[in-house]
Amino acid sequence: MLINEFDPWKSRLCTCPKKYSFSPYTGCSHSCIYCYITSYIPNAFKARPKKNLLKRLEKEIKKVDTYISMANSSDPYTPEEKTYLLTRKSLEFFKRNNIKVLIITKSDLVTRDIDVLKNMRTSVSLTITTLNSKKALLIEPKAPSPSKRIYALEKLSKAGIPCSVRVDPIIPGFNDDELEDIVEKVSKYCKHIVTSTIKPRYDSLKRIEKILEIDKEKLVRVGRTFYLPRSVRFELLKRVEKVCRSNNVSFSTCREGYVFSSLSCDGSHLIR
Repeated sequence: MLINEFDPWKSRLCTCPKKYSFSPYTGCSHSCIYCYITSYIPNAFKARPKKNLLKRLEKEIKKVDTYISMANSSDPYTPEEKTYLLTRKSLEFFKRNNIKVLIITKSDLVTRDIDVLKNMRTSVSLTITTLNSKKALLIEPKAPSPSKRIYALEKLSKAGIPCSVRVDPIIPGFNDDELEDIVEKVSKYCKHIVTSTIKPRYDSLKRIEKILEIDKEKLVRVGRTFYLPRSVRFELLKRVEKVCRSNNVSFSTCREGYVFSSLSCDGSHLIR
């Protein structure tokens, strides 16, 4: 199936409204060290285009009665999109069918499709984990630089496309000293911020350990996922919430068990 109801693991911590997940590609070439998709997608860091995409979309689109989240197990603007244009073709299809779409990406390539996006029911959520380009290369080696993402955010905002930012993941000792600065920087161009602390699985934890200092002994296992202690997580989340309030942007968290008052956790309430 191309289109599936979101949250395959049925997490008790998931606060997302009903939505559907769709990825034009299998895998993602951004190769972020903390990414969880390597736990269930073979050769996950080499994106491959899905076959017969538009024909399959035609067959499956009728099931969508809310909105599509694009994408959750890949980036819709993985570098291969420059060649295959599957994301652009999918957006044009969704536009023709009046389907609401939440785009989640780390790439400034999204600005290429402003001509389509500004005339459809959509919102874009850009992930910005750090403002430091050298640090970004360590954890997101093949993703566009933070400066390119912020420029993309500005460009989308000026085009009238509602935007949110994912400050995700927060990694103690790595980017937790930047939380206030990130929110201050992006709040001029977005209306909502969703944040989440690092939640590695076994495979991603091994990659993280090779690059960053992380105290495994303090991690708490929840199913197949490792969490930071609740007190540590909540203190970090409170900091982000506080600076969001002072910058007049709504705030939410992802799978944290932390109470928030935003209209949605993922920013889907921004879709027109």
